Amino acid sequence: MDNLFKHFPDAAVHQEAETFEALLNAPGVKIERIISTGQSTPPETWYCQAECEWVIVLQGSAGLRFEQEAQIRTLYPGDFVNIPANCRHRVEWTDANTPTVWLAVHYLSEE
Repeated sequence: MDNLFKHFPDAAVHQEAETFEALLNAPGVKIERIISTGQSTPPETWYCQAECEWVIVLQGSAGLRFEQEAQIRTLYPGDFVNIPANCRHRVEWTDANTPTVWLAVHYLSEE
């Protein structure tokens, strides 16, 4: 892959599933492209990972919710957020009309 907006996996093209593709794996860091086509986190489910995650929306839009916050954060192209390790969060919605392309950087905190 040499372009984040080309060569989408069949599951993303046909809006069958959210896709995750590793772009770089190195000690302490993983960079991936995520393509969402209307998917959201299942009800009553929260993500809570051991590593930190910095994520940016490159195309489309999404609603991201943190357990400790009452409001959903709406993300549009260029919006990014850093998710600390062990922070419970979920994707409330992603754009159903255009693919939402995310770039996620998973990394280990030195704290």
